[in-house]
Parts: sequence; C-alpha cells; structure tokens
Amino acid sequence: MDFVFSKGKVSRQAHVSIPQGTYEEEHGRETFFGRASHLYRMHPPTAWTRIDGPLQPRALDLNEIKPQDQVEEDGTWALVAHNEDVRLYVSRRTAAMPYFLRDSDGDVMYFVHRGEGTIETDYGPLGYVPGDYVIIPKGTTHRVVPNGEDNFFFIIEGTGEFGIPDRGLMGRHAMFDPGVLVVPEPDPHDEEGDFEVRVKRDETFTSLWFKWHPLDVVGWQGDLCPVKLNILDHRPVYSPSYHMPPSAHCTFKNEGFVICSFVPRPLEEDPEVLKVPFYHANIDADEVLFYHSGNYFSRAGIDVGYLTLHPQGVHHGPQPAAIEKSKELTRTEEVAVMVETERPLQLTPEAESVVIGEYTTSWAKGMGLLD
Repeated sequence: MDFVFSKGKVSRQAHVSIPQGTYEEEHGRETFFGRASHLYRMHPPTAWTRIDGPLQPRALDLNEIKPQDQVEEDGTWALVAHNEDVRLYVSRRTAAMPYFLRDSDGDVMYFVHRGEGTIETDYGPLGYVPGDYVIIPKGTTHRVVPNGEDNFFFIIEGTGEFGIPDRGLMGRHAMFDPGVLVVPEPDPHDEEGDFEVRVKRDETFTSLWFKWHPLDVVGWQGDLCPVKLNILDHRPVYSPSYHMPPSAHCTFKNEGFVICSFVPRPLEEDPEVLKVPFYHANIDADEVLFYHSGNYFSRAGIDVGYLTLHPQGVHHGPQPAAIEKSKELTRTEEVAVMVETERPLQLTPEAESVVIGEYTTSWAKGMGLLD
C-alpha cells in the first residue's frame, strides 16, 4: 500500500466535509489515475487577475466558425485544434457531399451536435440524429448526406484506433453495453457514372475517379467497421456520497487521448459532498469540453456550441458562484463531450478568432476581484 501523509487542516475523505473557509485542490498525476494529494487553500487557485504567456484557459464560440462545407458543397471541415495524436474540427455541411471521403490520416468520429441525415459507408448506411457518435475507421470510404441545411458536427480525428476503455471493477457492461452499438447493413449501389473519391493524407486531398459507384459492397464480416452510439446511451457512473472524477465518464479511448461523456444524472445526496468538479490542474493532460446541450451550472457565460480548453499546468474548476448554487440542486441536465489529450493542443488562427476574451479571468471576476 502506498504511503499517505497528512499535515495541517484537511478532510479525511477527498471532496467530502471540506474544512470551513478552505478550497480543495487536487494535485494529481496521470489524469486522476496516478499519485495525488489534496491541498486545502484559503483562496481558489483559479483567482488570477491576469495571465501573461501561452497557457491560458480559453472559451471559443464554435457557432461563429464558418467551415468551407457550410458555403461550398465540395468544401471541407474547419480545423480548430490539433497535436500529433488528434485533430478537432467543425463541419457545418448544408448539402450532401458531391464526393466520397477516405480519410488516411486516422479514424474519424463525427459527434452530431445538430442535424439529421445519413452517413453512407462501404459497409452500409448509418442514420444520425443529434447526440450520435459515429466512428468511421481509417480508410473507410464514406459521405455525409444531411436531410436539411442546418447541420453541425464536432469531428475528432485520431491517429490510432477508437476503442472502449477498460471498465475495471465495474465490468464490461458498465457505462454502455457493447450490444447497444449500431453497425451498418450492406446497401450495395450498382450504378455507372463519374464518381470522385477523395483520399485525405496530411491534410491534403488526392482525387480518385471511378466509372462505378464506390459503395458496391454486398456483404462484410470482421471486427473493423463503422459504429454508432448515442451519447444518451452512455449510462453515467455516480455515487450519492462521493463526487466521481471525470475519468469515471470515459466512453472511448485512442492513442494519446480519451473521450468522456457528461450526461444528465442525479447529483450527490450527502450535504457534505462537493457537487461540482473540484479544482485541479490536470498536469498531465489538456482538457477540452464541447458543450452540446443543457445548463452548465459550473460555468457562467457558456452556451451550447461552445468549446473550452484548459491547458496542462493551469488550474481550473467551478466558478465561485457555482459552488453555492450546486448546494440547492439535485440533478445536472448538461450534455457535453470531453477530449483529454496527453500532448498539448494548439489552436488554429480560425479558432483564435472566436475566442471569448473575458473567460480567461472569469473566476476572479466572479469573486469581484475585477471590474
């Protein structure tokens, strides 16, 4: 058993019965899986009044991003953030893709923020609705066919394969049973014409032209295929007497990052338990949250379609008013997608153009430390 040392005014149980007049901070390694200590401070560790340097909490209004595919049928996605393992995009496609896409940079996950339609693939079609995760394996020929013009996809492209994380003591059916995953039935097309397949590699496209329809598969078998899961099929793990860390909500894993789903759930019942995310610096990961729907009571000024980025080494946690407000609540109704990356993320110039400047010091402002 690892040694645990205790000095000064502390709580006997993390996140429970926090000493009066203190703020609990978790200083931990390996994104809540490694060694950790809890520091009990007299002031919130997020109450800085200004920041100089590149490590700044950011909030972005992705509703203001205008990808090529919003105005051009043969346009592509807008890159928002990236590192060596993962790229995050926004797609606002208004019409069916006039070409087929084969992504050779990695597996592609379409998270449907808004819109309905079909993603046609080699393996067959998968219909989509808001809240769907649709995973398209690397090298799969596919195209997006929306039913209307108002569509919004948060796209996560990973260099590795998407998989289901180990659920440990909870067992393989925790969070969601693999049996709820939807896979496509073949829908072969036997048509002649002039069909374009665009192969994406290193953010550059090569076009292949065929005289027959590229989706001509009459059958398939194996364990590599497109799959679909709705975020509301993710059944959250929670406790009436303990606030679970974000890692308890992990839905998918990939090389160098994980995806977690935050969905409606009851809040903790014990009045001594912290009901909001605890302060932490998450020193081994960058943390991105994409806000899909609901009311985000731990973050003032955040709306649907927004994205926040909290870099490694800089604390984050609830804004001050949220701690008091949470004591009156019995449920959370928010729906959000979290991407947690081992390597630091870099924002693109297009993303920088939709940054909400006042978010960086919003914790101090909420405490009346700024005008």
